[in-house]
Amino acid sequence: MDHLVTQVEENVNWLSSIGADPTGGISRLLYDENWLIAQKGLEEKFSEIGLKTSFDEVGNLFGRIEGSKYPTETIMSGSHVDTVVNGGSLDGQFGIIAAYLAVKYLLETHGQPLRSLEVISMAEEEGSRFPYAFWGSKNIWGLAKKEEVIDAADAEGVAFVDAMHKSGFDFRTTDEIRKDIKAFVEIHIEQGNVLETIGKPIGIVNNIVGQKRYTIKLDGEANHAGTTPMSYRKDAIYGYSKMVSQAIDKANKAGDPLVLTFGHVEVVPNTVNVVPGQVTFTMDCRHTDADALQAFTKEIEADMKATAAEHGLAIDIDLWMDEQPVPMSEEIVQALVAACDEKELDYNLMHSGAGHDSQIFAQFVPTAMLFVPSIAGISHNPAEATELPDLVEGLKALIASLYKLAYED
Repeated sequence: MDHLVTQVEENVNWLSSIGADPTGGISRLLYDENWLIAQKGLEEKFSEIGLKTSFDEVGNLFGRIEGSKYPTETIMSGSHVDTVVNGGSLDGQFGIIAAYLAVKYLLETHGQPLRSLEVISMAEEEGSRFPYAFWGSKNIWGLAKKEEVIDAADAEGVAFVDAMHKSGFDFRTTDEIRKDIKAFVEIHIEQGNVLETIGKPIGIVNNIVGQKRYTIKLDGEANHAGTTPMSYRKDAIYGYSKMVSQAIDKANKAGDPLVLTFGHVEVVPNTVNVVPGQVTFTMDCRHTDADALQAFTKEIEADMKATAAEHGLAIDIDLWMDEQPVPMSEEIVQALVAACDEKELDYNLMHSGAGHDSQIFAQFVPTAMLFVPSIAGISHNPAEATELPDLVEGLKALIASLYKLAYED
């Protein structure tokens, strides 16, 4: 398998060159010129190894080899081809490259599979150009609604519909979804530092966390910083600081896998000599257990309301994202474990703290994920990187997994 090192490096470099940003990183956004070049280039690569290629209505690319014994049972692998603005060289696209190289290796080594094998390059996941995420996977499963994007435009004012049509694609015309997919396996960089910290090259993902995201607004009273006694103040920053401190203390006490982040704050009037009258801030909470996530966030909401009342502040809590945790298929997870054990590959069973296309697939078909380490946990950034030997170990795990799922009777 030594030749896999060269193939991984060459293919990552090739795909990374499409949309390479002059300032570093990659910008390849849904339906832009580089996106189309990448999809057409991947179509050509898929065809070269004997896969039958096709695009669906919205631009998802498929490369398929029919199974010799169970052609109506499909084992699928791949990820999304779009990037964030000025993103890294692995997020999404490594999953496509690895799936392509895994199928290439399997066909060259073992010939036609018993079950059909299919590589997918999904149109979009990131939501970086238009205000909509998972456009690729949601269309595959009939979850995307035309009315959700019909009036959407990007930052330059280009309409979603115009960009789609210019690329040669259109809305789905049927609600019919596929019944042949028996397993979906997505390999991805971790986008965290767990694997790097514990020194494991492979993660087998058994759960994708649920997420709740809030925007919270506190209204107090802006007043003179010199002439307003402390006991007379309705200081929005003071209330905010107590809420954040109390919530993070409780999150630390709850421990893994719960995580809590206060990531954005706006202060009005944001002036050195005025008591802050208004604070708007965000809260992001994630957990692998739906009940635990619900219980924790409800407790934090109650704490915030109590703190606001104590300090004479009005509070508005807007829960604008409420995504449930998505467990991976126990059957497919065990198949990945068995495949790695048989090949003596070193792995860690773990959850994903980020969202992926797999969470859409898992609602409809047996699904699991493989992770490879991220150096320093960095992602969505030109500095995003994984050691080449770790990428190859991940590819070996995917090859072994797809062999078990598609070649074993």
